[in-house]
Amino acid sequence: MKTITIRDLRQRWPEAESLLKTEREILVTRDSKPVARLLRYDEPERPRTKFDPDAHARWQEKMGGNVRLVDKYLTADREERPIWPKHK
Repeated sequence: MKTITIRDLRQRWPEAESLLKTEREILVTRDSKPVARLLRYDEPERPRTKFDPDAHARWQEKMGGNVRLVDKYLTADREERPIWPKHK
């Protein structure tokens, strides 16, 4: 593991960044005492899937029953008392 001082990190960031390509981590020191670790960032192998609200609702119904009932009452309540006042 390589070490680098805070001053060197500030003044020579491009060198530290290129060093991270070969080293897994760099120890950052101040007055010869470790204060932080810089770790190389590895891209995830595959991106996360996009949230699908319909698939989530199907899962909720399978797990807990009639969850859409809450939506029904929330919608009815909001129709009675609008969230935003109407401007005249």
